[in-house]
Formats: sequence, C-alpha cells, structure tokens
Amino acid sequence: MSGLLTLEDALARILERAQPLRAEMVAVADAAGRVLRTSALSRVDLPPFASSAMDGFAVRAGETPGELSVAFRIAAGSPASEPLSAGAAAEIATGAAVPDGADAVVPVERLVDRGDRVEIPEQAHRGQHIRPRGGDVRAGEVAAEAGTRLGATQIGALAAAGVNEVRCSVRPRVAVLATGSELRAAGEPLDYGQIYESNRAMIAIVLRTAGAEVELLPVAEDDEDAHRAALERGLEADVFVTSGGVSMGPHDLVRRVASDLGVEEVFWGVAVKPGKPLAFGVRGATLVFGLPGNPVSSLVGSLVFVRPALLALQGVETVDLGYEHGRAATTFRRNPQRDEFVRARRRTGEDGVFLEPVTGQESHMIVRAATADALVHVPRGEGELAAGVVVRYLRLA
Repeated sequence: MSGLLTLEDALARILERAQPLRAEMVAVADAAGRVLRTSALSRVDLPPFASSAMDGFAVRAGETPGELSVAFRIAAGSPASEPLSAGAAAEIATGAAVPDGADAVVPVERLVDRGDRVEIPEQAHRGQHIRPRGGDVRAGEVAAEAGTRLGATQIGALAAAGVNEVRCSVRPRVAVLATGSELRAAGEPLDYGQIYESNRAMIAIVLRTAGAEVELLPVAEDDEDAHRAALERGLEADVFVTSGGVSMGPHDLVRRVASDLGVEEVFWGVAVKPGKPLAFGVRGATLVFGLPGNPVSSLVGSLVFVRPALLALQGVETVDLGYEHGRAATTFRRNPQRDEFVRARRRTGEDGVFLEPVTGQESHMIVRAATADALVHVPRGEGELAAGVVVRYLRLA
C-alpha cells in the first residue's frame, strides 16, 4: 500500500531514535526488571571453597572400599576443620567445606554408619560429589553481562557473587493519554454514543512489563485547547503514547496539535493489521507514539512498536519482539499488502504448541480478544499458511 511503511522499516526507524537513557546505581535487591549498563563482576570465587554436594562422609578415594574411623563431623558454615588424616573419614553436610586431604564424598545412602566407624562397600572416585572452588564463577569474572534485563535468576546470581549494587538504566518515564469526547470512566453512566475508556490501563500494563514507569493522563476531549494542554504535559516524559485521534477525521486532532508543539513526525501509517494509522515522531529526546483508538489496534501497537523502543531506551543488548514458535491449528489466510496479528489460543499437545484463531478479529473487539492468549504473526504475501506449518506468535498471557 503506497505510503505505508513495512513492519520492519517502521521498527528500524523507531529504534534508530531510541537512544539509551542515563544510568544510575541500583541495589541488587531492587533491580528486578532493570537493564544492566555495565557488566557486573563477581566479588568472590563461587563456591568460595571446595564444598560437599551431598550429606555423607569426606574420604580419600584411594582408601575405598573399606572401613574407616570417623575423625570429626563438619556442618555447613563451620570454621575450617583440621586436615583429614590417613585411614579416616569426616561426616560432612551439604554445602560444608571439604577438609584438606579428602578428595571425595560418599553419600550416606551408599555406606554403613557404625557411629565411630563407617563401612564403604564401593570404590569412590576423586572429585566425587565435591563442588570445586570457583566451579561456578571466579572472582573478577562476569556474573551478568551489560545489556541483560535482570530477572529472578540474574538477581540470585548477583547476590551469590557478592554484588550488592549494579549500574542500570533509569526506568523510562511514559505518559499515556486517551483522546475522545465519547470516552467515560468505567462505572459512570453512559449516555447514547458514549463508551467506556479501556486503552490507557491496557497499554500501561504492556509498558510496565517492559520496565517503564507509567503515568495515566486524564482523557482529553475532542477540543483543540484540551488536546494542546494534554499533549504539552505528555511531552515532558521520555515516551509519550496517545490512543485515538490519529486518523483523518475532523476530530482527529493529535497529529496536528503535536506538530504545532514541535513534534517532528517520522512516519504515519504502517502496513500492519490491526493498527495501520499509527504515528511516530520525536521532540528532542522524547519519543511520541500515536496509536489508533480501536482497542486491539492499541494493544498491537504497544506490543509491537512501543515495547521494543522502551527496551532500547534501557540499553537492552538485542531488541526483538520476543516471538515464540508453534504450529497453525488451522489455515491462516495471508494479506498481500499487510502483516497481520491474529488473536489466537494456544493448545499444547504431544506435537507441541498449536494456535487456533478466536472468533471476532475486528479491531474494536477487545472482549473477544480477551479470550486469546497469543498474537500470531501472519506475514504479508500471497496464499495462506497451511494447518500444521510453523508460525511465530507473541504471548498475551
């Protein structure tokens, strides 16, 4: 379609302008969801000492099988024990330091404990059930790479490596505005021609999961002065997202008022369904997204275009849409001119994940969309995607 950018070109133009924000030091305990700007180095060898992987007895492997005297007993966290003498064994707990002289641990279930002696019926092997010092990471080695978004696993790794602070990107500040005189808050009575506003809360959830701090601005009526006041406020954020008012009707004021306020429009219109009349611009360092007002169009726009920009602003090393792969449960017809995102449900079977379109694919049908847990990407082109072929999808739930 003439004048419409492809999905790939639109994303490229957005990411060109999404330069990483400043960084700050953050306590590891508070860093979940943040993006590392500097690689974090381990402060210790991990484990810091050779430790037992099992409850059992530390021994010299060369003295097994056989019967050994019990020299002493070692609990996790105990101070350094004396070296293990020849012909002896030491009872040891999981995680406790292996004494000098021992080179294997025999689990309790593989021996006979007679109190002051243990009988070991099988040959032990050097290194058996011992975690070597630095086997996970050495002091000074990278515990988490720059550009990594920190989740539970990374937070645990950093804490174990003795890291208490990390240098992370600040969270992007995002303002979200819905426009339209017909919009009312849920719970208010509706007059004829009015509808409940749903887009702001929905968009906010998508953006918060991408690490943003989100402010919901009051709804702006279809009035030029109201739009100007709302847009001036929204343009103070790092990212400003509007919903509605970006088409070509007489009450679609967002693009014109934004231009009056100094927003440089980078593009308007993408070859994507739903969500064709999407606008993107910049004012200074502020990224400005004008999403269509139909709820599913706003959902797709926030997932496919705004979310990647937020990740780039935080310095994520490789920004992608987070596609997963499954198989078409039925035929998906392709659109020759536009990429489509089809709402679908995932069904897991012996042959993997299958994706079944839900009924009601029009862009205003947000309640029908709520029955879906995936957006299947159907690339533009001729023909169809046959049942059983591998397809890409974005997870909704």
